[in-house]
Amino acid sequence: MLIDSHVNLHSEKFAEDLDEVVARARDAGVAGMLTISDKIASTDEIRRISAALPFAWRSVGAHPHYAVEHPDLTTDFLVDLCAEPDVVGVGECGLDFHYNYSPREDQEIVFRKHIEAAQETGLPLIIHTREADAEMMAALSAAHARKAFVPLMHCYTSGMDLAKLALDMGGYVSFSGIITFKNADDVRAIAEAVPLDRVIIETDCPYLAPVPHRGRRCEPAHLVHVVEKLAEIKGVSTEEIAAATTDNFFRLFAKADRAALDGA
Repeated sequence: MLIDSHVNLHSEKFAEDLDEVVARARDAGVAGMLTISDKIASTDEIRRISAALPFAWRSVGAHPHYAVEHPDLTTDFLVDLCAEPDVVGVGECGLDFHYNYSPREDQEIVFRKHIEAAQETGLPLIIHTREADAEMMAALSAAHARKAFVPLMHCYTSGMDLAKLALDMGGYVSFSGIITFKNADDVRAIAEAVPLDRVIIETDCPYLAPVPHRGRRCEPAHLVHVVEKLAEIKGVSTEEIAAATTDNFFRLFAKADRAALDGA
């Protein structure tokens, strides 16, 4: 039994064959999925998809790429969205200083709103961070000093210091198909160092297809390749990775009902 903690099923890349994509995932042993919000405008579509899949949950939030589209986003608005029963996390949110599709100031303001929503609701904060380690560490440290929250460092590619900070806050680190990439030795080193009881797995589909599907559309079914590589890195069996990461998911996303997977 596997849980894909980060899928973008509302992507236009799945518009023509979503049912088949989900069926392949189930056949591959993916028993549950967390459908991730990229922007507030996607909420209705993600809600519809989640409602149709009893083994799926969803998040609410805005990716830093789209921060500029959310100048009036408030903490209260996010908190209200979080009250819906299938919403189990806040995000994907954070800082991306690689592309800078949104001005850094806008990213920082919108990120703070998500942190506050996580603090108020107690839901995990799903964090995207790229080329912003120092700024992310400062933001997380300052906010956590005011009121605790639990960070999930999604699709992790940043440095060890930021990973350790998240772990010290009681957080988790998620790894994707990137750990299978030829030049990802630094990411594999962090995957080896993070304790197994703090590791989450994901595909981030339709992006970042793992080897041997590199360069093609990623699907939740490809999570098996993340598991295989993580087992190799950790020196344990794939069964141990599957069991640990599933337990970790439900410990982190405590609002998600594990009973939904009965019979999966």
